[in-house]
Amino acid sequence: MLTSIAYAAAGNPGGAPADAGGMFASFVPLILMFVVFYFLLIRPQQKRAKQHKEMLNALKKGDYVITTGGLLGRIVEVNGDIFTIDLGETKVRTPRSYVSGTYDPKHLDKVSEENNPDK
Repeated sequence: MLTSIAYAAAGNPGGAPADAGGMFASFVPLILMFVVFYFLLIRPQQKRAKQHKEMLNALKKGDYVITTGGLLGRIVEVNGDIFTIDLGETKVRTPRSYVSGTYDPKHLDKVSEENNPDK
């Protein structure tokens, strides 16, 4: 009688290892969260970083750029990783990595005319 109580309390007759399926089932939500984070956060960020790097490498003299500081201008000189950008009345030098994107000046003028119809 005492041996049957001991086996019932142990839950693993014969010294078998703990339920491996139960341990795996406890890791399934963690694995599922990692997969969701990868596809919703990590992968799109890597894709954006790759596109930005390709855009930076394709920049050349005459391209219209936007800097991370919000300056809009045209590249007038490229010296390695340093751009000279014409802002209209002045020129600034900025590293390649400080360029956040490009823009089309014709589209920008059209948008400003739509926002200020009285001019």
